Amino acid sequence: MCFDRPYTRFQHVTFIPMIIGEIRRYLRDNSSIRVSRSVRDMAYKVLQTKEKLLTENQKEPTIEEIAKKLDLPRQDVVMALDAILDPVSLFEPVYSDSGDSLTVMDQVSDQKNTDEQWLEHIALKEAISHLSDRERHILALRFYDGRTQMEVAAEVGISQAQVSRLEKNAINAMKKYL
Repeated sequence: MCFDRPYTRFQHVTFIPMIIGEIRRYLRDNSSIRVSRSVRDMAYKVLQTKEKLLTENQKEPTIEEIAKKLDLPRQDVVMALDAILDPVSLFEPVYSDSGDSLTVMDQVSDQKNTDEQWLEHIALKEAISHLSDRERHILALRFYDGRTQMEVAAEVGISQAQVSRLEKNAINAMKKYL
């Protein structure tokens, strides 16, 4: 036994499980996705029940069958199974053909809310903020409520020609900011 070393081989080996435990605790506590213990326990029960039903019936059980067996609502079973799945990057390739790859993002992209539409919405909001209250009110009645110039004129108390002129001037003023 050598006394010039601070730890013996035996002492060094006993620290390994403690270090591994600390690493696991760090990863568990600092993970970007946290799943509660109760949900993890429920997921464990769901998986056990799924395996049991698979063995008994020789076919993949449905969510409804698992929920019925555990006396749980269907959405709880689905949530438990979803909670234990590993997260997938939106940029992970799903399919690759001759250098062009298809990513998860391509599969779940939102055609309605694109970056361009967000920018246009922000620019339009900024342009509208430069209008007078009266112009904003007239444009809101015309384009958000879908009223005619005659209906707007009657509500605001001006002529249809004035509504037309104010609308045209407001739109031209907004074009400067767009």
